[in-house]
Amino acid sequence: MVEKQITIQNETGLHARPATEFVQLAGKFQSKIDLQRVGEDDWYNAKSIIMLMTLGLAQGEQALLRAEGADEQAAVDALSDLVANMKD
Repeated sequence: MVEKQITIQNETGLHARPATEFVQLAGKFQSKIDLQRVGEDDWYNAKSIIMLMTLGLAQGEQALLRAEGADEQAAVDALSDLVANMKD
């Protein structure tokens, strides 16, 4: 399992279009991928647009990104890069 703390950079947070981009990229990996708001207990399936919209991460919030599976490191690297470089 690979885990990395990320900070949401996008002005609108991880909502609608940015969440769709995130889910589409996550879906390209075989690994199980989850997100958790830092300080909370619940994990959310990062391949589900409904789960990400429910999580509702705003700009500046920190989250833990976790992947487990054959391509876990590649998944965490790609998704953390996406979050770091997302623009509206």
